[in-house]
Amino acid sequence: MPEVLIATDADAVFAEVDGALADETTTVVRVRAGKDVGPAVAERTPDLVVLDLQIGNMGGIATCLHLRHEAGADRLPEVPVLMLLDRDADIFLAKRSGADGWLVKPLDAFALRSAATAILEATPATA
Repeated sequence: MPEVLIATDADAVFAEVDGALADETTTVVRVRAGKDVGPAVAERTPDLVVLDLQIGNMGGIATCLHLRHEAGADRLPEVPVLMLLDRDADIFLAKRSGADGWLVKPLDAFALRSAATAILEATPATA
């Protein structure tokens, strides 16, 4: 069963992601702060991490960079990241942070599900 970790402090964003991705085969788990993503990844090794650009005092860009650096040092598993951006100008930052994909808000449930599916299908399964 795929597990998606969403990092957002916005209830509306969580509701949209949960509504688009959660089903009988996919579980969506939430953390409310960027600083909580690393420990959650270490504990759960989710199949996909969805990062809201605006997450309290450690935003999505910093969180993605942290995940990439920690995975590069073998302190965290490598996980695919889908970034939820506020504007088109943020795409440059998402690319530089190492995100595997991104969507610009407002979110569309079909686009969100398609992006998540594409990332999951492109990611090699770990045994």
